[in-house]
Amino acid sequence: MDLRPVDLAEALLTFADAWSPRTVATVNDYDVRVAKFSGAFTRHRHLETDELFLVLSGEIAIELDAGEVHLGPGQLFVVPQGVAHRPSAATDVAEVLLFEPSDTVNTGDQPGALTSRRRVV
Repeated sequence: MDLRPVDLAEALLTFADAWSPRTVATVNDYDVRVAKFSGAFTRHRHLETDELFLVLSGEIAIELDAGEVHLGPGQLFVVPQGVAHRPSAATDVAEVLLFEPSDTVNTGDQPGALTSRRRVV
């Protein structure tokens, strides 16, 4: 058992690349991930799971077929399983915490250039 707390700010300092989440903790079979958002991401969906977005700094928008959700620091939104979405940074860079099953691929059903392998910090 590791008794050290996770410092999210410190974890975010370990990388600069956008759209490349880092796992900072696991809860059962779920990853707690931090990521930097810059610009717009790939429109995609996760057929097997919901996806939680919690903004740590900056602002993001999540485009859905039903409309757009805007989030600032301390706000979270859960995209339901199977719902197509396209996250983007509404500021130059946003720092976001994600909570999703450990085997979840960041680009969901749309693999491509922004697909990131699981990285643990």
